[in-house]
Parts: sequence; C-alpha cells; structure tokens
Amino acid sequence: MTVRTLRSAGRRRLAAMAAAVVALSGLLVHVAVSASAAVPPTPSGWSLVWSDDFNGSAGSPPSSANWIVDTGHNYPGGPANWGTGEIQNYTSSASNLALDGSGNLRITPQRGSSGEWTSARVETRRGDFKPADGRILRIEGRIQMPDVTGAAAAGYWPAFWALGSPYRGNYWNWPAIGEFDIMENVNGINSVWAVLHCGVNPGGPCNETNGLGASRACPGSTCQSSFHTYRFEWDRSVSPNQLRWYVDGQQFHSLSQSQFDAGTWAGMTGHAGYFLLLNVAMGGAFPNGVAGSSTPTAATVPGRPMVVDYVAVWQSGSTGPTPTITPTVPGGVDARSTIQAERYQAQSGTIVEGTTDTGGGQNVGAIANGDWLRFDGVSFGTVAATQFRARVASGAGAGVSGLVQVRLGSPTAPPIGDFALAGTGGWQSWRTIPANISPVTGTHTVYLTFSSGQPADFVNVNWFTFGTN
Repeated sequence: MTVRTLRSAGRRRLAAMAAAVVALSGLLVHVAVSASAAVPPTPSGWSLVWSDDFNGSAGSPPSSANWIVDTGHNYPGGPANWGTGEIQNYTSSASNLALDGSGNLRITPQRGSSGEWTSARVETRRGDFKPADGRILRIEGRIQMPDVTGAAAAGYWPAFWALGSPYRGNYWNWPAIGEFDIMENVNGINSVWAVLHCGVNPGGPCNETNGLGASRACPGSTCQSSFHTYRFEWDRSVSPNQLRWYVDGQQFHSLSQSQFDAGTWAGMTGHAGYFLLLNVAMGGAFPNGVAGSSTPTAATVPGRPMVVDYVAVWQSGSTGPTPTITPTVPGGVDARSTIQAERYQAQSGTIVEGTTDTGGGQNVGAIANGDWLRFDGVSFGTVAATQFRARVASGAGAGVSGLVQVRLGSPTAPPIGDFALAGTGGWQSWRTIPANISPVTGTHTVYLTFSSGQPADFVNVNWFTFGTN
C-alpha cells in the first residue's frame, strides 16, 4: 500500500532561495500596522466571485458562513502535524484567531507557560474556486506578515494558499490534487515565496517536496512592516493555460500548462476547484530547512500576528448580472479530464486503497459483480464523446473475468459502452483499456458498473476519462 504524507518532509526549500534577503532580517524593526482597506472595486471586465472584508467587532471570530476553523495537530485521519512537521496546536481561541474591530483578521501564535505553541488556521467553506473555460481566476489577499524578524522570528511560517477540493475527506492524495501557495514566508525574512505543488511526492514534475517556486523581497517596504497585496491568477483564456503570481501587482513567478504532462495537469485542474487557506504555523520543515536547525527556539517571540485585511476572488468576463463559477451540480468535472476513481460521490461494495501505479495516490479496489461507482455532474460539453478509457488492473485467477460498464443516470440504465477484463498479472499490474461508447453530450451522472458471472473480485480501477476516437 502506497501512503503519501501531505507535503511529507515539508518544504525543504533551498536555503539559497533565502540567502539574498536573510541578511536584511536582523535590521528590521517592529512597526505599527497600517490602516485597513476595503476590498478593491471590481475591475472593468471582471466579476466578483467571493470576498471577505473581515468587518466585525473586536475579538469576534471570522464569519462561519465563509470560513471553517481547523483545530488540533491534523485533520481527523490525516497526516500528523499537518504533514509538514509544524509543532503548534491550532485552536479557535480569540487569543489565536479574531477580528480586530478595524476590518482585519489576526492570526496570532502564542506560547503557553508549559512551552506549547498555539496558533490558528482557517479555510473557506467554498471549494469550487476555478475559472470557467476561457476565463481568468484571480485570488487576492492584502496581508501584513507577522512583524517580527531575526532570531525572534525563528519558526514563524505564515501562509495564504489554496488546495484542490478532492483533498477534503481524503487527506492522502496530495500533491496530485494541486496546491497553489500564493504567499509563504518563514523566519521573518523579507521575502514572499510563490509555489506550485503537483504530481507525485517525492520528485515528479513539481520537484516535490520543494515544489516549483520563486521568491522575491516585498516592493517598497518590508513584508513584515507593512501590508502588501498577494495575487494568484489561473488563466484559461490562453492556450496553453498559465499560472501567475504577483506581489503588489508585480509578477514574479509563472508556469505554463505546457510544462506538465496531461495527467499531471488534469489531476490538479480537472476537479471541481480549490478552497483557500490562511494560517500561521510554527516550526516545520520549511523554516527548519532555511534556518539550518530546528525551530522555533527559546529566542522566538510569541504574539506577533499575521494581519489579513481582505481576501477576494474575481473572474474575468461576464455572462450576466450574477456570474458564478459553481459547478452545475456538486462534484462537477470535465468528462475529458482524468477522473480519479476514488473521487466518486457514492459507491457500492468497493474499497479505496493505495496504488503503486504511475503517479501514486489511490485506486478503488475489491470490485466484484454488482458493485458500482457514481460520479455527479460529469460535463461532456457540446462535442460528443465517443470513447471511454479506464486504467485498470486485475489479480483475478484463471477463468475469472467481468465487464467494466458505463451507464448514465442510474446503475440499472442500459450501458452506453463496456469492455471485458481478465487477469492482468496482479492487482497493481495496470493497463489502460479503451472502449467505444454511444455519443454523449451535455452533463450527466455517470455510473461505472461491474458485471461478472461469478462472485469473486475481478478488477481495480485507478482512473478513467472520455474522449473521441
């Protein structure tokens, strides 16, 4: 069984990325926080998708309609220490997480009398932030990093980032589902890091666990002494698609779809979208790696907040007065993307297990006669799909075989296509098998059903996709 830790071994960023700015960190001083500002007006030709201005009374929590508060040292069933080695306990206490009454959210690490560090981490309830075809999605936050530098800042790790929504409830499919780090910083260095995580860990197309990143000093004033605006754009209006990162409107990192194989790109863009996160971690592989030693230390000073003025999401273009990027139904997905089998909305009779197939992650297994998987909101578009391909394996014995079938709307509807499968040499001996299907357009609930003349398990499924011959 292949088990992969979220950002396992953490962000071992090369210390060289910080070398140019680390010398400045000891010269910075504590400066008062700037006044808050409202979410900027929506630019011409764009539509506001979602925002939070963090208005509210001092000491109150952020809007529960907008945010989920993560607590503890991990997601239930997820990797320990959030997969990064960070040491703090996340809480919902107002001492760690609260509005300041002046239009800002403050996330404040604290150290108790016993030496335990606490802090806070929040994530948006919405997990569907994704540009429509031909559009650009812009995710932006105006943030002041914790105003602490030098030895007193050792271990501080503030971040503004996004995770692919299939991570929710799974917690072991990182980095295939994608991660966009819009702003990261460690140890009070005057620098912002922008990073993409994708593919497999370790190594892979995103050089995990480091990711594909860039960094630069904040323009004008230091990242710690002032608010700066951090922006990420996912551009589907150009081909190949592009990913871009900015600080105060100045682009400093970009990646192109052409840099990735089709499976990797589909894994991080073919699902329903992303949710956004804000947190301040303490310690972990990234600050430790840059410092060259364990953090935080006895010299680390608690109580310095990350201050968030606003977070907003815009999309270019408009099709009406209230544009939306919400999928037509929950779990909506492009039929021509690589649809991971374990991302079903419902199932009968199957299990999810780790896979040794290329790309790692998980597959659906223990599949026998009468079992099924359901996938909601599969969009085939206006050009008919006429072929189905699935990545399958079988360790079934001699004489044991069955059918992998595609049905629309119901597990008992007539199949629109199928293929037969016998043993492939093992339950992790994978093959990609095509089958013709009746032409399909529009959006449908897709069922994979499995039929065999005997009761034994006969197939594992890793992923599937639709296309044209």
